[in-house]
Amino acid sequence: MKTNKKKSSKNSRYCTAPGNTAKERLRQFWDIFQKDDDVLVVINADPDALACAMAVKRLLRYRVKSITISYPNEVRRLSNITMMEVLKVQTEKLQSLKLSDYTKKVMLDSQPPHLPIFENMQFDAVIDHHPVTNSWKATYVDIRPDYGAAASIMVEYLRAAELKPSVYLATALFYAIKVDTHNFDKKARIADAISFRYLFDIANQNLVRKIELSELRMSELGYFKTALAEMKVSKGRLYAHVGRVRSPDILVIIADFLNQVHDISWVLVSGIHGERLVVIFRCDGYKRNAGKLAEKIFGEHGSAGGHREAARAEVPLKNLDLQDKIITTSTLKGLTTGHL
Repeated sequence: MKTNKKKSSKNSRYCTAPGNTAKERLRQFWDIFQKDDDVLVVINADPDALACAMAVKRLLRYRVKSITISYPNEVRRLSNITMMEVLKVQTEKLQSLKLSDYTKKVMLDSQPPHLPIFENMQFDAVIDHHPVTNSWKATYVDIRPDYGAAASIMVEYLRAAELKPSVYLATALFYAIKVDTHNFDKKARIADAISFRYLFDIANQNLVRKIELSELRMSELGYFKTALAEMKVSKGRLYAHVGRVRSPDILVIIADFLNQVHDISWVLVSGIHGERLVVIFRCDGYKRNAGKLAEKIFGEHGSAGGHREAARAEVPLKNLDLQDKIITTSTLKGLTTGHL
């Protein structure tokens, strides 16, 4: 078995060598588990993560004692709820589980620094497509930042295992690749296209459309009204703060909508969820890098990062020197302008 040893400032971890074949990666992944293992799959629930979790459950079905899919976040986005219901994704809230009940832990479509609740968990396997972060380790790591979706990686694993996905699993993976590549409008690899084409004849397109059309609740339209009323445009940059939100997912929907406006090079949309400021970044990803900008501005204060064209930051309000001021679009602009 060949591995590349990659070091961070605090810990080291082993990543599968880029030259490894899909079968070799699969074998390395399978080697972690034993028949009597109770496996906990941990995700931050969104389409890509849910599809990956379903794939891992299929890959380990006859190789371990039990598999539980868990997530810490509140799933409020209607399309995600619909996906879980229509495709019968069985999940548990992470906070309700006793971690010591599980002998192996797998993280998908994310990395331990992503959320504070993950930071003190030791993972046996991490599979992701986001930029590599530091200060953590796992026995098996397969991170491919150049892939458009983690689901594409899981399709390669399934094909290496010679396991044809069920209609539900294929539909989940197909939808995940559509979402994370924005129908291939975002940067993706030929590997994403190959996986997408493989799934096309297996996935149920009627179920995909049902999920896609379940996007907005009537009650969420008010956030659009606020964003349009409060937005400020300066030098091709559009800023909008929408105040308190029931779910950060609505900020993503608004940012993607505003990102379609002509002559806008940057979109920054923020809101307050709980005691955190959530900021969504969008840009063309050509000469700009949203992930690096998010980390540069908010990395020292909270969780921040993402891809070249799409990124996110979540910062505890107590970590921001706002002097008890009410956050407005002007506040958002002031926090970010000097870095753009």
